[in-house]
Amino acid sequence: MEDVIVNRVAKSGLISLDLEDFYDSGERVLYDLKDNLFMGLILKEKDFRDFLKNHDWSQYSGKNIAITCTEDAVIPTWAYMLLAIQLEPFAKTIVFGNLQDLEQKLYDEALAKINFEEYAGAKVVVKGCSKVAVPTTAYVEVTRRLRPYAQSIMFGEPCSTVPLYKKRP
Repeated sequence: MEDVIVNRVAKSGLISLDLEDFYDSGERVLYDLKDNLFMGLILKEKDFRDFLKNHDWSQYSGKNIAITCTEDAVIPTWAYMLLAIQLEPFAKTIVFGNLQDLEQKLYDEALAKINFEEYAGAKVVVKGCSKVAVPTTAYVEVTRRLRPYAQSIMFGEPCSTVPLYKKRP
């Protein structure tokens, strides 16, 4: 009698959720206000407004932008607001913060589009390995959103998982 190979993973009914599928492939740009500071110390309003008027903002078309200032300078809030006004017609996404903050925002927006009710009663494996860096905040958020619906939540690969949650009967 011949041995039959059985794919137990396929028969398990596990649903794999790969956060890499929600990665926004658009370009990320860090706009650093330090380049607009006078002597690296202060932001002169008149000079800054002239810059805003004359800068080619179309170069940010379709890009994901994080606005920050990496110099130890006091930047008035309105400066960031003026930047957002200039970038908004062109940029795909704008956040205040660094590139990690931008990545978190992009994942938050992607996860907000998922109908988690579709996972009602499912055994879900949140895939752990990916070719892109998925922020830990995305794993936490997907877990929070899955918990009310999923029968169980695991982390890893379908062939090797770490159990995280199992709904009680």
